[in-house]
Amino acid sequence: MRFLSVLFVLLISACAQQPSKDDSLYRDLGALPGLTRIVEGMLLNIARDERIVERFRHVDIQRLRNKLIEQFCVEAGGPCTYTGDSMAESHKGQNLSRSDFNALVEDLIKAMDSEGISVPVQNRLIARLAPMRSEVIGH
Repeated sequence: MRFLSVLFVLLISACAQQPSKDDSLYRDLGALPGLTRIVEGMLLNIARDERIVERFRHVDIQRLRNKLIEQFCVEAGGPCTYTGDSMAESHKGQNLSRSDFNALVEDLIKAMDSEGISVPVQNRLIARLAPMRSEVIGH
């Protein structure tokens, strides 16, 4: 049931605007230390996730970690600047499927659960990240 609610949030937020300047989500996620733990937890979950781990075999994980922290920080309304490539450019030629994307979202949710992030706060972050879905799948 929870997965359906997350999927619903992803679908309805596909037309979301740019992240708000409000930093309450950033603070609710634990600011930079909390976001760092969430990203690191997500990457550990991916490393154990047979569905998608192979997609990350030849990725510079340290760089990915750093860019994800920047991106999550910006999307959450934090004081960071994203210095990575666009989502379309980063995923070009990977031909990722909906299943790949959903597995990654599940790994993110597990990481947030491990950090004790409440479901409403998780949904707020996922809603901010959801517009990127179309730039990731099938490119």
